[in-house]
Amino acid sequence: MEGQSGYNLDSPSTRKFRPNLFVPASPFDGVQFFCKTPNRMRILDLITPKDLSRVAKLQMLARQVVEGFCSGRHRSPHKGFSVEFKEHRPYVRGDELRNIDWKVFAKSDRLYIREYEEETNVRCTLVVDRSGSMRYCGDRAEGRSKYDYAQQLAASLAFLMLGQQDTVGLITFDDKPREQLPPRSRPSHLRALLTALTLDGSKRETDLGGVFQKIAPKLGRRGLVIIISDAMGDTQSISRSLAHIRRSKHEVLFFQIMDPDEVDFPFSGRIQFRDLERTDNEHTVDARSLREAYLKRLSEHEASLRDACRTNRVDLIRMTTDRPFADALHEYLALRRRLR
Repeated sequence: MEGQSGYNLDSPSTRKFRPNLFVPASPFDGVQFFCKTPNRMRILDLITPKDLSRVAKLQMLARQVVEGFCSGRHRSPHKGFSVEFKEHRPYVRGDELRNIDWKVFAKSDRLYIREYEEETNVRCTLVVDRSGSMRYCGDRAEGRSKYDYAQQLAASLAFLMLGQQDTVGLITFDDKPREQLPPRSRPSHLRALLTALTLDGSKRETDLGGVFQKIAPKLGRRGLVIIISDAMGDTQSISRSLAHIRRSKHEVLFFQIMDPDEVDFPFSGRIQFRDLERTDNEHTVDARSLREAYLKRLSEHEASLRDACRTNRVDLIRMTTDRPFADALHEYLALRRRLR
């Protein structure tokens, strides 16, 4: 029979695993994830009160300049009059006299205006992978697939940023963009985001690079783009697409979600591997003989992905589904705060 954990337990040695790194993937039909009634969806349907309490104490601060409409917590490319001094500029006719720095005038006998850096809300877009590979769930993940984990992470980030009066939008995708919600800052917008996140998943394959190229024009003015995916795709194509997004001055975070089985390949004996993005693609192999080749291919893929993100100045954060997402998120945001 086929277990919810992501394995096919036809026999003790028959399991299901997406060998994306060494077996080609192709499209196939959809798969369902857990979904609440849309009009009753709440943040606590996805996240435990304990995790939600931890998330509420965090603060996501954009590390680079962003654009927004409201006064908020993030640096803006526009200059205004707030508490953070930016620079002096020469006085020009029409400037307010009260903004002249008289101490500088006393020293230089020249008139200068004190300028400050405005703070603004950030425009954030969550880009969430719902392709077939994201439904994988190993024994160590406690029944939580990669997409379940991605849902919880995306919901936490949306809750966090809406609490800061930032605007949050959502794009889900498989082989093309699917659910698309424009950025909004209303607290009630959280329910719409949660509902979109918990709609039926997909068994389709995805071309990450191609999808990102389609998504880039939809992102609008510069802001924060958070990608949540297992990053199972051609890294050269991903690199080109990240460069496209970065050319529009967006800051990009890439959360790579992996199951621990994909990291260390714990299988042994003769096992049936089934491609999660193609129902007719199955192989029965000796896992022990395959392990070395798989881990080598995975290492090459990960190194190439890191290079792609480093080249495009994209933060790459790997998370595994056996680790509480709130712990990993807290650790990363603490590091991000120190680097700001």
